[in-house]
Amino acid sequence: MTDKTKPEIDFIEGPAPQELVITDLVVGDGAEAAPGSTVDVHYVGVEFETGDEFDASWNRGSSINFPLGSLIAGWQQGIPGMRVGGRRQLVCPPQLAYGPAGGGHRLSGKTLVFVIDLLGVS
Repeated sequence: MTDKTKPEIDFIEGPAPQELVITDLVVGDGAEAAPGSTVDVHYVGVEFETGDEFDASWNRGSSINFPLGSLIAGWQQGIPGMRVGGRRQLVCPPQLAYGPAGGGHRLSGKTLVFVIDLLGVS
């Protein structure tokens, strides 16, 4: 179990980045996530443009556990190298999130900001 609380994501000034931006907010000291790992995470996601939250595992009261290979490209690229106990912010442009506008997902065409707490790796 983690002693962390749900993070607040600060509004990011300036234009949306065109590339994945990875920022370690807390560096963990546990096992390291690798491509192909299954990860146990808590996360919050907001839209870059508005700062509006669209999803958060914290709101459901439990973390989620899934193989990295089944996630959006921004997570597949942004989580490896992270260590258990860490908190990382990922800013994912549309091509690394849900694709260009009109892609059929409600978040298509949007740059997304996630704060991810890595709780476990297997």
